[in-house]
Amino acid sequence: MTSPRPRAYQSELRQRQAAETRQRIVAAAASLFSELGYPGTTLAKIAERAQVSVETVQKNGPKAALIRAAVEYTSFGIEGDRDVRDLDVGRAFLALTRPEQVAPLAAATMRTVNAGSAGVWVALTCAAHSDPELRETFVEFLVAIRRQNERMLGVLRDRGWLRTDLGFDQIVDTWIVLSSVETYVRLRASGRSDDEYAAWLERTAAEMLLGRRTTESTIR
Repeated sequence: MTSPRPRAYQSELRQRQAAETRQRIVAAAASLFSELGYPGTTLAKIAERAQVSVETVQKNGPKAALIRAAVEYTSFGIEGDRDVRDLDVGRAFLALTRPEQVAPLAAATMRTVNAGSAGVWVALTCAAHSDPELRETFVEFLVAIRRQNERMLGVLRDRGWLRTDLGFDQIVDTWIVLSSVETYVRLRASGRSDDEYAAWLERTAAEMLLGRRTTESTIR
């Protein structure tokens, strides 16, 4: 015997409302972590900005879990360590048909990711130095970032698009440094615009990953 449809509808409605509330909380947490840092962000402030009760924020916490979710949300709009090849950004790379398409897409992608997540990432990095729990979260992120980059660069390697005079691990290391939030923050702090950052990353990725030299230099 099946359950009445109204009950199923109410369950789906509650789940959708819970997901929407969760998204508001994570978005509010992300903006506050970026503005106030980890120590200055309280559950009460998150509740106020998300327009929910502190109890509701607590159910979606603790704060350490919220900053992790905030990094994921501001980077790719989702939570959890999902295979990047299953995300829209990964599918866009898989759809490429020529090696010269790689660097422009990679640069545009990292411009969006780093611009969105820089504030939260800096807050996490700073707090991780003094908070053992956050330090563990930070290290887990570094491991996950490397794993995701190995997956995508592995696709390019299997297609024969990567330069062959460097080992795969060295190429992964190079890309991680080039595309990192820290590199983005340094260039922005030196007065470079997002457009200049993306142009630099595109040119450098073409040379360092694919061995394709370009003549244009946006950042000297």
